[in-house]
Amino acid sequence: MRGIRRRPVLERMGMRTGLRWKLSAAIALVGALVAIALSLVVHNAARVSMLDNARDLAVERIGIAQRNYELANKPNFPNIDVDDPHLPPALREKVEEGRLATFVSDRADRGPDIWAAVPVKGGHVLSLHTGFTDRSTDILKDLDQALVIGSIAVVLGGSALGVLIGGQLSRRLRKAAAAANQVAKGESDVRVRDAIGGVVRDETDDLARAVDAMADALQQRLDAERRVTADIAHELRTPVTGLLTAAELLPPGRPTELVLDRAKAMRTLVEDVLEVARLDGASERAELQDILLGEFVARRVAAKDPEIEVRVVHESEVTTDPRRLERVLFNLLANAARHGKPPIQVTVEGRVIRVRDHGPGFPRDLLADGPSRFRTGSADRAGHGHGLGLTIAAGQARVLGARLTFRNVRPAGAPEAVPAEGAVAVLWLPEHAPTATGSYPMLP
Repeated sequence: MRGIRRRPVLERMGMRTGLRWKLSAAIALVGALVAIALSLVVHNAARVSMLDNARDLAVERIGIAQRNYELANKPNFPNIDVDDPHLPPALREKVEEGRLATFVSDRADRGPDIWAAVPVKGGHVLSLHTGFTDRSTDILKDLDQALVIGSIAVVLGGSALGVLIGGQLSRRLRKAAAAANQVAKGESDVRVRDAIGGVVRDETDDLARAVDAMADALQQRLDAERRVTADIAHELRTPVTGLLTAAELLPPGRPTELVLDRAKAMRTLVEDVLEVARLDGASERAELQDILLGEFVARRVAAKDPEIEVRVVHESEVTTDPRRLERVLFNLLANAARHGKPPIQVTVEGRVIRVRDHGPGFPRDLLADGPSRFRTGSADRAGHGHGLGLTIAAGQARVLGARLTFRNVRPAGAPEAVPAEGAVAVLWLPEHAPTATGSYPMLP
């Protein structure tokens, strides 16, 4: 299960934002655009209406001034001029056509100017020049202020509404993601639809039902494959045992040794497949005993291989299944001997057992996804073993309620490109008896 870990590809750095903030920002942006558009429309409509009223008033005044001028031959109305040199050219052209006209000019330093002019006898032009009244200016400023306040209120209200709606949707999606992760970890009794809950039915419920249906279909396929694998291994056990017995009756010689070696390897494979099938079925039960962990590991390792160094840092009494613990320990040692390099070191510290070798380290796939059956870490599959050793070790650790982790050893601060100096498998035994692992402890 070993290989040189390759340097991982650098992931792109990106900002990750929640759905509630995206939805809130979208609603706030739309609200701001709508508020700005409406404010501009209302402002322009109010301004045009006021200007129209001012022009009508100017027309009414210039009409009165015209009648007074024709009677008295002189202007006798406020703000009335005769042949004003500042008369806008556009207004003058209209007046020269012999009709009354008005004109509005905008000035940056003050409000708009309203002009009204009419031709009178003698070829003269009578004109009225007024500005936007202070009252109209104040009304327009008050209106703009009200529009700004309303726009801000709309944006804030839209943001709050977006946070509320987006938070509800985001919360349902997070619950669905958490439930889906539990299903991915093997908790087949978890249902995404039940996890999200809620009274309102939306697209999230459709997604949850689809995920549940997919999980059920995958579970059925996995169960069918496990049953087939277990049945095949069970059916092979009898003929393989007979083959091994027959091979032992052959006359001594090199051919007999080869046949016996292959027959024993086949029997070991069949037994491993059956054990994996039993572990997958979650029917295994731990038979608990109280043991001194350091003493137990030292005796078992010495019986397995006296050359392996065992160091007990801190002795601890644990309640576990000795047979399954031995199976995990021996599989880790066999993996280290097969794929690593000596020296192999075993360290016991409290409830933690570490098995280290000085080989090329675990492959990247194993560190990322954990042990997988029939995956040996050899690209051409020419290596020894079938990838079942660590799979069985991980399964037995689950029955014990323990946690089995894998990592590679590198110098402190060394980058990923630096080859590993060894591999470490760490078994973390639980503090209490494994009653929460789905199995029921059987005391001797």
